[in-house]
Order: sequence, then structure tokens, then C-alpha cells
Amino acid sequence: MVIDRNTSLVMEKVDDTKEEFNKAAGLSTYSTSTSTVASYISIFENFWSQLELYEKLRANKKMEREFINLAAHELRTPAQAILGYTELAMMEEEGYKDTIDSEKAGFISAAYRNAQRLQRLIKDILDVTRIESNTLKLNKERFDLVEKINDAIIHLRVVNTKMTTNNPEIVFNKPDTALFVNADKTRLYEVVINLLNNAINATKNNGKIIVSTKVVKCTDDHTRTNNNDYDNNNENKMCIVFSIKDNGTGIDPEIQPRLFTKFATKSESGLGLGLYISKNIIEAHGGRIWGENNKDEIGDTFAFSLNI
Repeated sequence: MVIDRNTSLVMEKVDDTKEEFNKAAGLSTYSTSTSTVASYISIFENFWSQLELYEKLRANKKMEREFINLAAHELRTPAQAILGYTELAMMEEEGYKDTIDSEKAGFISAAYRNAQRLQRLIKDILDVTRIESNTLKLNKERFDLVEKINDAIIHLRVVNTKMTTNNPEIVFNKPDTALFVNADKTRLYEVVINLLNNAINATKNNGKIIVSTKVVKCTDDHTRTNNNDYDNNNENKMCIVFSIKDNGTGIDPEIQPRLFTKFATKSESGLGLGLYISKNIIEAHGGRIWGENNKDEIGDTFAFSLNI
């Protein structure tokens, strides 16, 4: 305690459970020394300055999140309109192939690709904002994960055939039975699409992507939340492990340590938010996601696990 900037009283608290003051307090120092009082004033002012800076930083972060959220919402409407109009133009192009100029068709296709890219970017920004403000919500329901994976593969095959010349072979080792999970169907579909897109971008036309699912004990090494421990309550529970293996360029050693962090990418076509968002979605489900280069082959494997 500092009084009128010229007197200080410092009391040591020994045991705050004691009811009697003299037993709760220890050594006490009273001083009117200018240097002693000044030192305590300096300490307090430092604390106050830090608190003010912290409050300003917190306010700035809140304003930044609100601005990004508002900007992304405002951008989503015109982006959706552009996407819709280019889709109509492409449908018209399909109906009049013989009369539409090939250069014009190329312009329409390029506009559509870029509109899709813009829409994905806006969605990623909104998702990051939700994650960092702890407002990412899951709408869980029981569904067949195998069916959603198959839908994602079919969708990307159609899109890639129409929009790109890069069409690696995608092989789905589809299990004979359904694998049901209690999860957010839309969010998991988003994760699967993201991992598949990454694999497609990393491979070429002669590349191969192998998609697999398997059921394992939740205590297996690849389903633990860290390298040293696991939840003993899960000892008899089972997990689904979904994996995507490709023979592409593999994970850059420079990126590996920060693989699932924001902006971890060397690609010029994205911001490096996909894996960061995927990680948070999987962990929100109580699962785990990881990626590693293939040991005996070129390429890499990404996978995630979920409780059944």
C-alpha cells in the first residue's frame, strides 16, 4: 500500500485461513523513505500500464474480429451472386456449344473458378473468426460416414473433370458395412473435401489417391490425444480412422512443424487456413488429426480419428 506517494506499508500474508490478524500476517514494513516509496510506486505504475495495454489489446482484437466477420458476411452476398450468374452462363454455354465462341467459354469458366475460390476464401475467414471467438457450433446427428466420404469423392471427380485438367485417380477402399458416427455432418464433409483437395493439388494426372476407413481401439497410438497418455475411460471404446494417402509432392519439411497452424502453406493459390480449420473441427468432435510423409514411398498421408 502506498499513501500520498510518500508513505508505504508492506505486509506479508502468511496464512489467510487464520481468523486472527496477527496469525494471518507475517513481516510488515512501514517506510517514509523516498527511494523505498518510489520503488513501490514504480512497481504499481508498471502493473497499471500493463493492465491498460491489455485492455486496449483485447478491445482491438474484438474490433478486428467484428470487422472481419462483418466484411466476410458482406462479401458473401455478391460472391454468391457472381457464382450464380456464371453457373447460368455455363449452362447456356452447354446448350449452345456450336454457337458460343471458345474464347468466351474460357472467360466464363475462369470467372466461375475464381468465384468458387472467392466463396471458399470468405467461408474460411468466417470459420477462423468463429474458432478464435469460441463460437464454432456443431449440429451433431447420427449418420453414415462412409456415405459422406463417397459423396465427397463423387463431387470432386465431377468438379475436377469440368474445371481442371488435373484428375488423379481416386481409389476408395470402401468398407462392406456402414460406419455410423454422432457428429456434425456438414463440418465433417468440409474436412473430407479439404483433405481430398489438398491431395489432388499435390498430385498430377498420373497420380493416385487412396482413401480408407478402418475401426480400431481408441487406445491405439494414432488415436491418442498426445504421445504420452490417453483417456483410460476409452480403453474399451472403438474409433473410426479416416485416411487419405497420395503419391504427390509430400509435406515440405519447413511446413511440417506448423502444419496445422494458420497460414502454413507455400501454395500461391490459398491462405493456408484449411488444415487449421479442419484441426479445430476434428478436435471439437473430441478427435485427432495428423499428417506425415509416407515412409517407404513418395507422397504423404493425412488422417483423422473419431469415437464411434
